[in-house]
Amino acid sequence: MERARTLPVAGELESLESFLDFQRATMVGKAEGISDEQGVSRPVEPSTLSISGLIKHLALVEESWFQSVFTGGELAEPWASAPFDRDKDWEFNSASADRISDLIAMYTSACEMSLQVVNGADSLDQMSAKETRHGRVSLRWILLHMIEETARHAGHADLIRERIDGSTGI
Repeated sequence: MERARTLPVAGELESLESFLDFQRATMVGKAEGISDEQGVSRPVEPSTLSISGLIKHLALVEESWFQSVFTGGELAEPWASAPFDRDKDWEFNSASADRISDLIAMYTSACEMSLQVVNGADSLDQMSAKETRHGRVSLRWILLHMIEETARHAGHADLIRERIDGSTGI
């Protein structure tokens, strides 16, 4: 995923999309070039977060907010059969069994599907099909939430990547 620059002058939708795409590409950049073993190792103590777990979590978050909450669809595999009732952090905990390249592909695909949902929406004011703990939310709210969520986890990944190989920034 190429790291696009944010747009200094753009409409609201384009601005939101460019900031989210920037954070998405930052996350992928933190995961590229590391081995599968490095993807699940070297957490910043006392945390158990790994880059693999963060990438898998963000793939779930993309699909959950855009495909499920916003459009009203059902989650696809591997989420549909994941044992979240027994392990609420399943995506983090199961990532050690996945190849980092597969997780990057999963995340990239989820981001592409999210973009299709955004491009197919009537407006940023369109409300989600499903209720959340915040009630029904607008597409604008979801995009802003996704910028915050992705940026927060990109910060986590930055610390973990620095611990792996000293790489900072991208």
